[in-house]
Amino acid sequence: MNKPEYDAVVVGAGPNGLAAAIVLQQAGLSVLLLEGKETLGGGLRTAELTLPGFHHDICSAIHPLAAASPYFQTLPLAQYGLEYITPPVAAAHPFDDGTAAAAVASLAETARSLGQDARAYQQLLEPLVQAWPGLAPDVLAPLSFPRHPLDMARFGLSALQPATMLAGRFRTKEARGLFAGMAAHSIQPLTNPTTAAIGLVLLIAAHRHGWPLPKGGSQAITDALAAHFKALGGKVETNTYIKSLSQLPSAKAVLFDVTPAQLLQIAGHRLSAIYQWQLRRYRYGWGVYKIDWALDGPIPWTAPECAQAGTVHLGNTLEEIQAGEHAISQGQHPERPFVLLAQQSLFDATRAPAGKHTAWAYCHVPNGSRVNMTDAIERQVERFAPGFRNRIIGRHTFDTAGMEAHNPNYIGGDINGGTLDLGQLFTRPALRASPYRTSAPGLYLCSSSTPPGGGVHGMCGYHAASRALRDVFKLPVPPLYQEGT
Repeated sequence: MNKPEYDAVVVGAGPNGLAAAIVLQQAGLSVLLLEGKETLGGGLRTAELTLPGFHHDICSAIHPLAAASPYFQTLPLAQYGLEYITPPVAAAHPFDDGTAAAAVASLAETARSLGQDARAYQQLLEPLVQAWPGLAPDVLAPLSFPRHPLDMARFGLSALQPATMLAGRFRTKEARGLFAGMAAHSIQPLTNPTTAAIGLVLLIAAHRHGWPLPKGGSQAITDALAAHFKALGGKVETNTYIKSLSQLPSAKAVLFDVTPAQLLQIAGHRLSAIYQWQLRRYRYGWGVYKIDWALDGPIPWTAPECAQAGTVHLGNTLEEIQAGEHAISQGQHPERPFVLLAQQSLFDATRAPAGKHTAWAYCHVPNGSRVNMTDAIERQVERFAPGFRNRIIGRHTFDTAGMEAHNPNYIGGDINGGTLDLGQLFTRPALRASPYRTSAPGLYLCSSSTPPGGGVHGMCGYHAASRALRDVFKLPVPPLYQEGT
């Protein structure tokens, strides 16, 4: 038998593909990383989308999970130029009366700002913030017996609830709105079970490390990961779009940073009938409609807290956000969509020419929607920042088709690699002993369609590569970062 050309091949160079490739290369294997686009990164790319000198993050922008990733923290990424900038306010949430709730690094300060909900907020978050170093490796992992079962039980009792139910602990519009904006990152109706989980994780991150952004753009994270992989001896090929296993060089293991739809196309003939059936039943979530702006000045927010925030959630009250997200689940497009907005140039001068600024925003839409949401999004910004539209000097939009063209993993504009509801939280993409193994020996899935799902943390890639190291190569896996050790 001929010797394989590589020990392992990784298809797709998003954050999970990069993480998987590094794990395998760290083990001393020969690894080839293939990327279909000209530039590595998937959702971690930065480009001049509007005007020369204005650098926009094409998809992901603010990175609390990347900076705090139990795997990425083990890597010397600062040696390759990666520098995080942490705004003083992680996320602000303005209201129609000109006030805003704000999540800052200090849990106590955030709680005090919520008035009569101060005690309830502190009681909910403080135990979880304190326990997070031990919880993180289990929360950002496939379902297994936790290393800290009591802490995990406390987290789970809250996290498995619908966001609307957990928000029932609060009485003020400020606390309820702040939590609703966090939970809406789950990209599903806030009445669904488990929608509280992402809200809790994002608030925990805000109170432990803030919500940082990478200097120069999200591409800086990609560039640092790729540089480390190459420094370890890994090989990268771009402009190599894989549609069939026959295109791949021989290898003992192949890991795919793709979603079930692409895996079926590439390797369907090698997969069992039952596994193919499960993949075809996999459910993709809502899409997004995204806008990048070039601005001739900062956004003129009414509430001063918004000018100190890297991220601003535009949705007013919990009830309004809940109604808008429910409408999307019914195939509708709300007139007042929940908008997630980032303003990186306020804190990173490399993003725009002197005196100018960038802003980045998106709203949720039904999967595959081609409706133009530009006016609806800009009206939401103008609502909380009168005069905003007068600052716009350039604009670039992505509808769901544009998002998918940029990154084929964004099926119908779904940036999470599949809906993250209770039915797919632990069994994505299929019900198996290991979610990373396919039914074909040596073929693994390492994308956000596996646990723990979407987000820039690299943990899907880490766990998939660790599974391959054990199964195929009988090698130990690299340890995760443990805070305080």
